[in-house]
Parts: sequence; structure tokens; C-alpha cells
Amino acid sequence: MNDQVDAHLIETKLKSQALFSGAFLHAFRDTVALPDGTEAFREYVIHPGAVMIIPMLELPGQPLQLVMERQFRYPVQQVMIEFPAGKLDPKESTLACAQRELLEETGYRAKQWARAGVMHPVISYSTEFIEIWFAKELTLGESQLDPGEFLEVFTQTPAQLQKACLAGEITDGKTLTGMFWLQSLLSGERSFEWVSAST
Repeated sequence: MNDQVDAHLIETKLKSQALFSGAFLHAFRDTVALPDGTEAFREYVIHPGAVMIIPMLELPGQPLQLVMERQFRYPVQQVMIEFPAGKLDPKESTLACAQRELLEETGYRAKQWARAGVMHPVISYSTEFIEIWFAKELTLGESQLDPGEFLEVFTQTPAQLQKACLAGEITDGKTLTGMFWLQSLLSGERSFEWVSAST
């Protein structure tokens, strides 16, 4: 961000009030100075950040499969179809988090990883970012779900995923974004730098 170029858009924090401090979410109400000199309130949530993984399962003689999950999400009271994802632990790199979450939630390990990009899912009220990783050369082991975590792992082709997205069966924002990155990879529009799991 160029502060000089964007000075007519930038809001400046004057004071901050903590509203809530939870296990991993913290809410604040800030008083800010607007570009025209008036003041306003901004309420927002501090989030530690997260990763999402697009696991690509390549089996001989079969079309590419994507490892997906079905999980009940309490705030929206729905079972959602998603790519595997999870929040960062303190001081954890995004790649280490992606490797850990893939194994814990699905039982898969990946030999090759590539960073696709980053998304900010709720810019109006949260600091949350989600870094998106591709994973390939998968091998299946045992999942290691957290206590109280219940989900169903399944696979589908990219064509099936796209159809579900277009039909409105998938509304999870990060998974829709993952579909965009997957299309850019499969079409050859974008290439990515792959690293080994030990990197």
C-alpha cells in the first residue's frame, strides 16, 4: 500500500477498546479518523491466519481426483463441502501448517507442495488471511482428528467440483477461490514452484 497515493482512502486508528478475548479470536472496537477528518467506529476480529490445501490425488489410469471434506459448520448450521483447511499455530509456517492439517484431517501426506496465493475472506470485519497450497504425490495413512472434530473425507474430479460450485452446492468462499486457482493450474495459465515436503 502506498500511503501517499492512498491518503484519500486511509483511516487512522485513534483508540482501541477490547470487546472479547476468546480461545483464538479477539474482538475490538476502534475509533478511527476518516479521510475527511470525521470519526467513526470499526469493530473487527483478530484471527491468527489459516491455510487451505488443494490435494490432488493422481492414480494410474484414472482421472485426477481432489481430496475434499464434508463438515458441519456451527455458525451457518450446515454441512459444508470444503477443501482441507486449518488455522496457524503460534510461530508455525504456512507450509508446516498445510502439511499438518492435511495429515490430521485426511490422513494424506504429500511429497510435493506449491503455494498458490493468499486470500482475505472477510475484509470488512476480520484480519483473517488464508494461504492456499497445492499438494500432490499423495500417500494415505491414518487421520489424526482433534478431539471434538468430526468430518467426512471424499474425492471428486475437478469437473465434478466445478459443477457443484456452479450449482450452488458449494458456497464456502475459500473452496470457491481454490477452484479458481485449480483452473489456472490445470489450464496451464499459471505455473507454480513445487517444493518437496522436507523443505
